[in-house]
Amino acid sequence: MKIKRRAAAALKALMCAAVLFIALFPIYWLLAMAVRPAEEMSGRISLLPQSFTAEHFIRLFDSKDFGLAIANSLQTTGVSLVFSLIIGICAAYVIARHRFRFGLKRPLTYWILLVRVLPPVAFTIPLYTMFGKAGILGTKWPVILACVLINVPLIIWFLISFFRELPEEIEESAKVDGATEWQLFCRVVLPLVAPGIAAVAMLSFMYAWNEYTYTVIFTRSPGNYTVPLALSVLNTEDNLTNFGLVSAGGVISVVPIMLFVIFAQNYLISGLSSGAVKE
Repeated sequence: MKIKRRAAAALKALMCAAVLFIALFPIYWLLAMAVRPAEEMSGRISLLPQSFTAEHFIRLFDSKDFGLAIANSLQTTGVSLVFSLIIGICAAYVIARHRFRFGLKRPLTYWILLVRVLPPVAFTIPLYTMFGKAGILGTKWPVILACVLINVPLIIWFLISFFRELPEEIEESAKVDGATEWQLFCRVVLPLVAPGIAAVAMLSFMYAWNEYTYTVIFTRSPGNYTVPLALSVLNTEDNLTNFGLVSAGGVISVVPIMLFVIFAQNYLISGLSSGAVKE
């Protein structure tokens, strides 16, 4: 029995190692290509870099204005995330706690889900027409509003279950103590659903940061390029992709997401411990 158990444990360890290798190898290759000199990328490429260089990172910021693309991505992602959270949290709370006449709650929730399920390209023509008439094409606002359109349904659907699981007795006791609706929502309800807000904020941030479809359609000026769009145009004079620059840009683009996820994860853990509902 012990031999079988050890063999099963060893097999599980090998399978986990294989899955981990498959999952992490693309990340390793991205890092290896980013620090590998351009001379080593012609012909047969070795698994390990023979030498290391920072020329790709330096060139990104010196000649490709990648710093401007990062600033644009931070602006569009941050503004869209704030708007999405404000709208989505308030809407989810209203849908979860209030009654609707004529049984409109269920059709409304499914209509909101439909917006999230449809592919983003389905909204490009209506949005392009609306933004064109509003005179904001070529600015950052079309990308921000498009990200809000996609993220709000996700936030609503994700947080409705969190609000429904909160005992209504907690809110009633706060009202008895003299709390207003705004105080009840901000000081009682939101701290209790902080883990859900942190989780959905991570998903919304990652989508807005990686948004490419709306950016390539609505953005006209290179001065408004975001990171995904800036990476897509890193070509040489012969219209060939410079893999060293793309890899370096990919490494840099991952850093803000990692920092945000680490911060939100810590907040998620603290929310789970401090916002627990106790009888």
